[in-house]
This record gives sequence, structure tokens and C-alpha cells, in this order.
Amino acid sequence: MENFLVNISIDDVTPHPFSSTKVLDQCFSLVDKFPNIKFTLFIPTSYWRTVKPSIATNRPLQLDLFPEFCKEIRDLPAENFEVGFHGHHHGIPGKSDNDELRDLSYAQSKEIIAVMRKIVKDAGLKDVYKPIIRPPAWRMSPEAIRAFRDENFQIFALSPDDYAVSTYQKEHLKRNDIVMYNVCPPQKPLKLFDKTEIVYHACEWDKNYLSPTLKEDLSHFLEYNSGKINFAFMQDMV
Repeated sequence: MENFLVNISIDDVTPHPFSSTKVLDQCFSLVDKFPNIKFTLFIPTSYWRTVKPSIATNRPLQLDLFPEFCKEIRDLPAENFEVGFHGHHHGIPGKSDNDELRDLSYAQSKEIIAVMRKIVKDAGLKDVYKPIIRPPAWRMSPEAIRAFRDENFQIFALSPDDYAVSTYQKEHLKRNDIVMYNVCPPQKPLKLFDKTEIVYHACEWDKNYLSPTLKEDLSHFLEYNSGKINFAFMQDMV
């Protein structure tokens, strides 16, 4: 029987009241049913929504200022959860809630990497974060890709969609360190691939939010295909 690797990633897990660890309730419900399930959480180091008033915060949500959030992340069972980087602010304050890495120069990218690492260290999460980067809104300049590689990031969790790939300018093709998503409910429905990267969001305003309804859909899908699935962390998906 054919085996399919499956990883489930969740973007924008943050201290934001509407993009928070509440999503972990759905994750733990799935852990109870599938004890070997693997989640990759992508956590910005200082999430800051500034453009849309209904979800904007008046200051960046810098991780080391939220010790309870950090403890919750530290206490996650390592057999089921790993954590990757998802930018610093996620957006460009005052201009965009996304696209932080889209137009960066090599030098600017190195600066952001240094800032992210300092916050992670100050938050007591240095041993929790893995050298995995998923760019906010998927877009990332070729200079940023080079900088992250030079700073020993080992896995790039990217998008195969044209609007994102066009920003990579083929730089992503130069090494075998890429994991492309292929499932994003409900826009890209649940389906098995040899390496199945299923993406959800923690932000409750997103159609892709891992709500109880989407969690139930995922649970039924995993149960139906249980004999074909091997759950995997990102390293096994490369």
C-alpha cells in the first residue's frame, strides 16, 4: 500500500486576541484522535497588524513581552509540535499587513534575522524554534532567500502559486531545501500527495482558520486515509 507523508502547518500563531493559541484547542483534539500527528506552527516574533482597523494593535506583539504565551509554546509536546519562523512584524507597519520579506535587500534581511533571533532568545524560545522560514503571505525576495540560507536556515516553506513564485525569481531552485504547500482548505481542498503539506491559519478572520468545522473535515479525511498516512515534521518533507 502506498504511504503518503502528511504535515499540518498553522500560520500566525501569536499573542493577538484573534490570532492566538486558541487554535491549539483544535490541534489537541486531533492529537487525542491521532497520537502521531505532526504540526508545524509558524510564529512571527513581533506580530503587528496596522492596516485594517478591526484587527490592528497599537503596538507590536513582541514575544518576550508575553511570558504566558511563550510558556504555552514551550510546553507543547515535542512529538507533536515544532515551531518555525514567520517573519518579524509579518507586515510593513503603516503600509501592509503582509509582505515583510517581499522586497528586502540582502542587508535588510540579515538585520531582520538578527532581530528575530534576539527576540526568540529573550523569550526563552531559542531551543524551540527550528531553522525553518515561511515568508508572510508566501512572498520573499531572492536576496532574502540568499540571506536566510547564509544564516543557516535549513528549510523554506513556500508556495507554488505564481504570485508567490514570481517573487523568488528562481532563487529557491538553487538548493534542495524547499517544502511547497499543496493543500489549503477550503481554497485548496483536502487531498493526498506523496508529500502532503496542509496549511491552516490561527487568525479567526481568515477563511483558512482552523475552526471546529475545518478541524472536523480534517479529522474525517485523516481517519478515512489512516492506513495510507505517515505524519511528518518539515525535515522529512524536503
